[in-house]
Amino acid sequence: MESSSLLYNQLKAAEPFFLLAGPNVIESEDHILYMAKQLKNITSKLGLKFVFKSSFDKANRTSSKSFRGPGLAEGLKILEKVKTIYDVPIVTDVHESIQCEAVGRVADIIQIPAFLCRQTDLLVAAAKTGKVINIKKGQFCASSVMVNSAEKVRLAGNQNVMVCERGTMFGYNDLIVDPRNFEWMREANCPVVADITHALQQPAGKKLEGGGVASGGLRELIPCIARTAVAVGVDGIFMEVHNDPLSAPVDGPTQWPLRHLEELLEELVALGRVSKGKQQFKIDLTPFCD
Repeated sequence: MESSSLLYNQLKAAEPFFLLAGPNVIESEDHILYMAKQLKNITSKLGLKFVFKSSFDKANRTSSKSFRGPGLAEGLKILEKVKTIYDVPIVTDVHESIQCEAVGRVADIIQIPAFLCRQTDLLVAAAKTGKVINIKKGQFCASSVMVNSAEKVRLAGNQNVMVCERGTMFGYNDLIVDPRNFEWMREANCPVVADITHALQQPAGKKLEGGGVASGGLRELIPCIARTAVAVGVDGIFMEVHNDPLSAPVDGPTQWPLRHLEELLEELVALGRVSKGKQQFKIDLTPFCD
């Protein structure tokens, strides 16, 4: 718990924001190690606190034919190599309570998927690992729900919790980002993270040749959502990055190209340094007289 509290305090103190980033899912050991090296080089150059992200299993998929990743055992071995070789913290997601103990032995941050943000047993099991817990807000939830989700983690004895905005359902096959949520989610009394890539997903919005569906997305709007989040003053940015997005087996349409990452982050860092978004605006409603 001591090392988790240290990381948590580093994330809270990170200026202008911290970054959780990596490819959506583990495709191979070589690919993950390559991406981790590139991301660490870029974030070190820019002075950003960085946590490497990738999933060992994509369990929440529309189609049973979707690529899921290498699974728990092999996936954790690969993520542990990233920690050892590049000395960076790891964030990955869990889908079942039974996974939490094993994941907690490798990951520094355990992520609760949006669809599971109200699952009490999962939140409690993750909390009991003592690791930092990042809870994504369900696409179907109001921001106020995250106050209760964060409290479940704290009541389980873990104060190291964060909440993450990743968009709200806007009819079928589409999401919308309401910037007010970045402000309202601060009521959870913990760091607020903006998932700027999943927020632009179009769930089951892409028809496949031969039948079936996959997630579509609006990659070109990732800078728009990122700029908005940083200007509002979020504590952290979550984004999925790929060196070859068109060949990514999962969520290719919402993975940001590695070749453009440094350019985008440079702009966001500059924006974050001039924004007063983290400071509450003190509104004076007394009568004004010139």
